[in-house]
Amino acid sequence: MITFLSGGTGTPKLLRGMQKVMDHHEISVIVNTAEDIWISGNHISPDVDTVMYLFAGILNTDTWWGVRNDTFTTHDEILRLGIDEFITIGDRDRAVHVARGEMLRNGMRLTNATRILCDRFGVRENVLPMTDTEVTTQVQTELGLIHFQEYWIRARGKIEIQKVLRSFNEPPVATEEGLAAIEASEAVVIGPSNPITSILPILACEGMKKAIKDKFVIAVSPFIGNEPISGPAGALMTAAGFEPSAIGTFNCYGGLTDIFLQDIRDPVEVSHSVRFDTLMTDEDKSIALAREIAGLVKKG
Repeated sequence: MITFLSGGTGTPKLLRGMQKVMDHHEISVIVNTAEDIWISGNHISPDVDTVMYLFAGILNTDTWWGVRNDTFTTHDEILRLGIDEFITIGDRDRAVHVARGEMLRNGMRLTNATRILCDRFGVRENVLPMTDTEVTTQVQTELGLIHFQEYWIRARGKIEIQKVLRSFNEPPVATEEGLAAIEASEAVVIGPSNPITSILPILACEGMKKAIKDKFVIAVSPFIGNEPISGPAGALMTAAGFEPSAIGTFNCYGGLTDIFLQDIRDPVEVSHSVRFDTLMTDEDKSIALAREIAGLVKKG
């Protein structure tokens, strides 16, 4: 088994290929939940849902969020009624948020709610939130301290970030299920997701780094040169005090990695790194990279 650490876009593209390379039951994914948010009374867990929808075969892979061919009747009506719902939510996607919100309000752990939802979508892979308590990534901007979703979706990532912070009522703790998945795995793969807002929140959960240190760890850089393959990783890395590059990503993970993987086109040199084509523009390229990583795990 391999356990993946995942955010919302880069790692799911790798998981798309891993589905074709590994048995579904041999894939565990610990997913960032620090971008979760309550909207219109419902609970959005965007990174969890992207992974779940991918494995269920219903993900909109044009956008890498939401349900393919969804409708937006409820969202449009909410806007017409004057509610400031700044995230565009599809009707089927919203049903998941409603169901999860009800489960959480009734005292269910996020891990159990995720398991129930995955079961109802027929997902055979093991999808695990990083923690069961609320953690929120916030960014300090000219507008003040705002939720990451406000920065990335409402402001479209077009305002300067001074600082990245995580807030919580109680320090996040890795779940027993997540730690058990790591313990049972041959390797841990830190996928090519945003290091600051997708991966570091997972690593910050109590018990997570200790569990990972005992495992064979492969990390995939989300950068080619000083530009991320997608998303706001560059600005966030700079705000967090890291160079926006592969070497900044390597340093960000603080010596956890046994193999660091860079793109073949990356002009930045990281000592002893391994290079493959990480630009997963279609399913075939995702499968090719997945095969290479599976091969590294077997050798390791």
